[in-house]
Amino acid sequence: MRLSTAAVPLGLLALVVASFWSLDLQWAAFLGTDALAGMGRFAASFFPPETAPAYLAKTGWALLETLAMSAVGTALAVVGGLLLALPAAGSGVPRAAARLVLNVLRSVPELVWAVLLLILAGLGPLPGTLALALHTSGVLGRLFAESFENAPPLPALALRQRGVGALRVWLFATLPQTLPQLASYTLYRWENNIRAASVLGVVGAGGLGQMLSYHLGLFQMREACTVLVAMMMLVALVDTLSWRLRQRLTR
Repeated sequence: MRLSTAAVPLGLLALVVASFWSLDLQWAAFLGTDALAGMGRFAASFFPPETAPAYLAKTGWALLETLAMSAVGTALAVVGGLLLALPAAGSGVPRAAARLVLNVLRSVPELVWAVLLLILAGLGPLPGTLALALHTSGVLGRLFAESFENAPPLPALALRQRGVGALRVWLFATLPQTLPQLASYTLYRWENNIRAASVLGVVGAGGLGQMLSYHLGLFQMREACTVLVAMMMLVALVDTLSWRLRQRLTR
């Protein structure tokens, strides 16, 4: 038993060492004087940020668009995740089919979903929102299913013994026990979707990411810096809001 317990960290350590050995990381070139000087010049080109009122208004609108994309995408994912989590937490063929769908949804990155949906819906926030919804449905569906499976079984068993139907058992026994955990998972994925929505704009899915890609492509670094500051402010705002909500849910 002790040997098998020690084998896991030793195997992980060996994997890390082998990874460093196989990647051929050029630390000397990365930390060289010329590289650091070039990095400093490039970083200095971002300052000062662009603060023209018209541009700040445009950035603010893109920030709201990114926030809306993440919120709508997460809301759709909650619905899709719940619909898939219920059979995934069951047994038999429905369980296997639902698990397969969840694996497919979360295995495909948001960026790939966005590229596929851009062909159908064109440029704009719609393909980005749907891409977030599809990928996040797979993630939340798996997490929701595990929450349902790990819920204490006695309340549900008591209701079933009284002849209560499966749907009412889930509504009045399983869901109330798992609701704080489901809400926590949802808020955490919303935080992640804020960052993902910013990245999806790079492929033309709207929001701050699309502005960032445009200005970096034209080497307009001051404008790009303003967009980056807006991204950081949005992530910090959502992180703080999500943390406060999770704190209240766990009281």
